[in-house]
Amino acid sequence: MSDKQEWYEFNRETIEALTEDGSDLSQPHTIEYHLASTDFDKLEKAAVDAFKAGFEVTDAEELELDDGALVLCFDAVVERELTLATLNADTDKLLAIADKHGVEYDGWGTYFVEPKS
Repeated sequence: MSDKQEWYEFNRETIEALTEDGSDLSQPHTIEYHLASTDFDKLEKAAVDAFKAGFEVTDAEELELDDGALVLCFDAVVERELTLATLNADTDKLLAIADKHGVEYDGWGTYFVEPKS
């Protein structure tokens, strides 16, 4: 299975988990896609491309991994409804950006959205 297919599966499983938890998928969610690298210049170029692709880009931060290694990372943020097609399209864009610049795409996260009463 390719990395892309694994990320598509991650997207599907995460939507299912949010649905089971009761997050209101009909409302927009703030989605934070994660990109990382040990090379700041590569990461900066990826951030510029993510911005050009329509994502809000956070400042790079240094993160210590479990093994003590340091990595730089940023989030590419967008507000969208959580549909599999949309998440897969964003994944495609960001995987292409990561591949182009030699950085790592590390998935995404979001916040629970309470159903409207």
